Amino acid sequence: MERILDKLSGGDRRSIGRVDEVVADVLRDPSLFEQVFDGMLSDDPIIRMRAADAVEKITAQHPEYLQPYKEKLIKEVARIDQQEVRWHVAQILPRLELSSKEQATAVQILLGYLDDESRIVKTFSMQALAEFAERDASLRPDVIELLKEAVSTGSPAMKSRGRRLLRRLRSNDPASHSNGSNQDEDHTT
Repeated sequence: MERILDKLSGGDRRSIGRVDEVVADVLRDPSLFEQVFDGMLSDDPIIRMRAADAVEKITAQHPEYLQPYKEKLIKEVARIDQQEVRWHVAQILPRLELSSKEQATAVQILLGYLDDESRIVKTFSMQALAEFAERDASLRPDVIELLKEAVSTGSPAMKSRGRRLLRRLRSNDPASHSNGSNQDEDHTT
């Protein structure tokens, strides 16, 4: 039988290879998840990238698969300096059930990702920070400020996503309705 990570090897970074097949394999047999997760720590950047893609797709349906690996995700995988891994980590982090300390670490990781050269990494990091801020009101003021900055200086995708996230955060924030803080929302196109 072919090893699951072998299905993620070969080709180049412009291709997802057989990621969808791996996702289907893991959904049929969740015991394979650990191997795919560990693929994000492979020495091969193509396997790392595709494993991150597979983990993101799998955990979109089954976020509970991540819980046993949260420490490894935060302490090892999130530290990988490869944009294709980082943008998937940004998507994955909000799916974890985290303690306050773990959440603070996750937020710091995402804040660091905002300095990444990749606009995709930055955009997914903005999204993840907004997701954390939706659940934790104490993060909202700082995240709203970051999003306002992205709306004024970011790439077109960051501006668009930032505007959408600002609207969502403000609509979920009772304080913004009572103090009129919607006045500073960016209305540029």
